[in-house]
Amino acid sequence: MKAPLGRRVTAEAIGTGLLVAVVVGSGIQATALSHDAGVQLLANSLATVFGLGVLITLLGPVSGAHFNPAVTLAAWFTGRRASDGLTLRDVAVYVPAQIAGAIGGAILADAMFAKPLVRFSTHDRSAGHVWMGEVVATAGLILLIIGLDRIGRASLAPAAVASYIGAAYWFTSSTSFANPAVTIGRAFTDTFAGIAPASVTPFITAQLLGAALGLGIVAVVYGTNALPARLEAGAPHSAPEPASS
Repeated sequence: MKAPLGRRVTAEAIGTGLLVAVVVGSGIQATALSHDAGVQLLANSLATVFGLGVLITLLGPVSGAHFNPAVTLAAWFTGRRASDGLTLRDVAVYVPAQIAGAIGGAILADAMFAKPLVRFSTHDRSAGHVWMGEVVATAGLILLIIGLDRIGRASLAPAAVASYIGAAYWFTSSTSFANPAVTIGRAFTDTFAGIAPASVTPFITAQLLGAALGLGIVAVVYGTNALPARLEAGAPHSAPEPASS
């Protein structure tokens, strides 16, 4: 049985906010402790892996631990015909909560390190190969989350999703934002993890394309007649459900 919508939305806002606080805060700490770019990225990625795994484990049973509009949209699309799937009303409140949480998380991280609470990033990330990295990162994330559910391994989501994001920090040219809400939140901090506002729209466009590509790969690999009735990115208690389409 799903938790009441208010609790689920609160979990999404808090989870997304804490995720961004981890990403931004660890980036600030890393640049304060080292001038080596490789060490900075290593510290940032490790903190994200550990933080994301904990957040999915803790909040997955409440909301599914999406923390990501692309995941929420994929969840709605794959479960839209199921009686217990996400509804458009759910999506309409999940996504703003995720975005608000992400902005709040960036402000919180800046506050903890005595940075200006809101200073838009000057870190330009506008390049075709970087956008391609976001397409790849997001497609892989959607394939992983839905694939785990389809093979009955949803309980592995906390470790698997966190591990994938950690790896994608290093194998994608964009360092794997793979999340429209997090992308918006990171525009509000002019620190290591920031992204210039002018780069946000192309990043989100690439992420949505990646999500669509991920869904297409799922259809090719697993077939189109066995989509899960319900998708929860971080619900270790959930089991695969009968096909809904």
